[in-house]
Amino acid sequence: MAGGRMVLIVDDDHALREELATQFQANGEFIVAQAGSVAEAEAQLANKDVRFEGIILDVTLPDGDGRDFCADLRRQGVRVPILMLTGSDDEADVVRGLESGANDYLAKPFRLGELLARLRAQMRIFENSEDAVFSIGPYMFRPSAKLLQEVPRNRRIRLTEKEAAILKFLYRAGTKPVARQILLNEVWGYNAAVTTHTLETHIYRLRQKIEPDPANARLLVTEGGGYRLDPAGLPA
Repeated sequence: MAGGRMVLIVDDDHALREELATQFQANGEFIVAQAGSVAEAEAQLANKDVRFEGIILDVTLPDGDGRDFCADLRRQGVRVPILMLTGSDDEADVVRGLESGANDYLAKPFRLGELLARLRAQMRIFENSEDAVFSIGPYMFRPSAKLLQEVPRNRRIRLTEKEAAILKFLYRAGTKPVARQILLNEVWGYNAAVTTHTLETHIYRLRQKIEPDPANARLLVTEGGGYRLDPAGLPA
């Protein structure tokens, strides 16, 4: 993840797509790709250099029904969260959308804050599922298996529970630094017996596993009184 979580917005309303893209990317949390049709969405998803972590999908598209497309994606093995947008909140319409494999369903007009909240909620659920796989520099990260895999070298790195939790939280933060105390609280909870020295020890051990030169960290870097991931520092 170079600067945010990749999201694909599929809607034939160009103005709506642009507005959603602007708002989604406002704080760097997301990077947005756009498609105005099923064909354009298929082309975006076929790009092996991009791994999308969420899809916003309109029901009515010029070359197909979004629900049919959603069902096709699920059959193809796409497991990332899919949120469907529709002009109707009729119960039968909602049921059909969910049965096609969508994780959530939102009727237009909708509040942007609600759409973002629902997307984040589905992403959190997905992150803890067996299907979750994230790209971090040269590694594929499987949080549920506590595993990093460097595919070109056929190398597998086993992580401890805390190491996996640290990586997952830093991944969620994008390229923003996370203060030591925040990371400590998120991974260990508010445990007065755990100090920042404990976190620093885990960071040291994690760097020994993932950095080619642990003394000169390029992927898990120290910055602003905390840590951040810099996938560009150790490219895939």
